[in-house]
Amino acid sequence: MFDERGARYLDCINNVAHVGHSHPEVTKAAVKQMEVLNTNSRFLHDNLVQFAERLTATLPEKLSVCYLVNSGSEANDLALRLARQYSGHLDIITLDHAYHGHVTSLIDISPYKFHQLGKEAKKEYVHVASSPDTYRGIYREDHPDPGAAYAEEVNNIIREAHQNNRQIAAFIAESMQSCGGQIIPPPGYFQKVADYVHKAGGVFIADEVQVGFGRVGKHFWSFQLQGEHFVPDIVTMGKPIGNGHPLSCVVTTREIAEAFGATGLEYFNTVS
Repeated sequence: MFDERGARYLDCINNVAHVGHSHPEVTKAAVKQMEVLNTNSRFLHDNLVQFAERLTATLPEKLSVCYLVNSGSEANDLALRLARQYSGHLDIITLDHAYHGHVTSLIDISPYKFHQLGKEAKKEYVHVASSPDTYRGIYREDHPDPGAAYAEEVNNIIREAHQNNRQIAAFIAESMQSCGGQIIPPPGYFQKVADYVHKAGGVFIADEVQVGFGRVGKHFWSFQLQGEHFVPDIVTMGKPIGNGHPLSCVVTTREIAEAFGATGLEYFNTVS
């Protein structure tokens, strides 16, 4: 950034967009795309396929189907639909202090929001696990295996749900909690949680809306901090994907996508 005297500053407050303020190359690409915009034949634009191919090339091989949508909230809402259709279940496990979006379905699974409405605001199909915080949480850095300990809490939630005749559709978490305090899950946590959730017939949703696209430095996706063997079933992304423009995406496996498509209820997005 530059002030009125030309002094340069490193911008550390750009929130969730991170390819600069009107960078010439970014602006040039946006203008070029606007010049070929066609809002009629929504399924026929080559750029949709090319973009999906480049996007999936950054992800593990099994994450191969893209749904382009308009916002992070729309992406997470669609992820819930995919999970519920695939699993045939309703219930969602979320983390305390989590925020996943502003539409009703996401407020319902966002303790960061619904806690403000009182205890009765939590829906019966929503189960809240402790944030895997090794700094201020129940299991801290001095614990021999905080990842396993926090994951066992999720396993206990699943057991209790089954005792109450409830079935788990998905566990959803930001790969690194943002609104929850920039919490980095301890090693092994996501894989152990995924194992428990899969055994219960559910899926693992990694919310990368705020924390994806290289924001953690070493990796393109924050969930990759958990190791190369951990692969979510659904990944959602938004915010920096469009640098302020209305764009987001859900990437999932072919198996989950086919289960969703088998409903016969066609899914499309108006302009993406």
